[in-house]
Amino acid sequence: MNAINKAIDSIIAAAPPIEPEDYIGPDGLLYCGKCHTPRQYRLNNLGDMRVVPVLCKCQMAAEEAERQEAERRRFEKRVDRLRRNGLPEPESRYSNFDADDQSNPKVSTAVKKYADEFDAFSKINMGLLLYGPVGTGKTFYAACIANALIDRGIPVLMTNFTRIINTMQGLFEGRQDYIDSLNDYKLLIIDDLGVERESEYMQEQVYNIINARYESRKPLIVTTNISMDEIKNPKDAQRHRIYDRVLEICFPVKVDGESRRRENVKKTYDERRKLLGL
Repeated sequence: MNAINKAIDSIIAAAPPIEPEDYIGPDGLLYCGKCHTPRQYRLNNLGDMRVVPVLCKCQMAAEEAERQEAERRRFEKRVDRLRRNGLPEPESRYSNFDADDQSNPKVSTAVKKYADEFDAFSKINMGLLLYGPVGTGKTFYAACIANALIDRGIPVLMTNFTRIINTMQGLFEGRQDYIDSLNDYKLLIIDDLGVERESEYMQEQVYNIINARYESRKPLIVTTNISMDEIKNPKDAQRHRIYDRVLEICFPVKVDGESRRRENVKKTYDERRKLLGL
């Protein structure tokens, strides 16, 4: 009994201060002067009537707004952490669909649809193979997908085989654990397949990484400058294994057209020439 009374006393002591506009209602209880709902409640504690504080509607609304703001800040911190961890190349963190110039509208629509409906594509373990000439926007499109998913709190890693294998070579043990850790991400994006060294060791590791992703039944996005003809007709058995595995889980999307990279360089060059007055 004493414990209950002490708890009630603590609640009463912690009550928010009475505001000047608050008033006593016809029932003898304190009311909020803003929303005109009770700030007190009569509690029957085994025959002992006690008046205890309660939250009025505007206080409850303020507490809910505060809770939502705290949740928003926590979510923003999580998204920021996911972006820094998942996009090691800082430039990729600024790629988003709003910045897409729609120079390749079919591809723009396809990759945006993939991001918007990622949950459905993930369930069927469908990734993308973005292939085409240098500079046409494959990395940009992949980064747009990554940022769109990260904005929703979905863990994504966008990296390349050179970075992965350099990390592996720096490990004295636990290399398989590291490969397995790549599959903790809901989406893994491997940029620039084909630019890694052509050694037997490198090609074997590339296959191991792709195969581990395949076995995890989680989607993979790969970008490459390799033509579809070479992907379908690789020059050796090692690449045959790699490309076959990629095509099993990645739907090919051709990204062609004018080189965005060349256009960006020209635009930057013209802007700087004007700054110099030339």
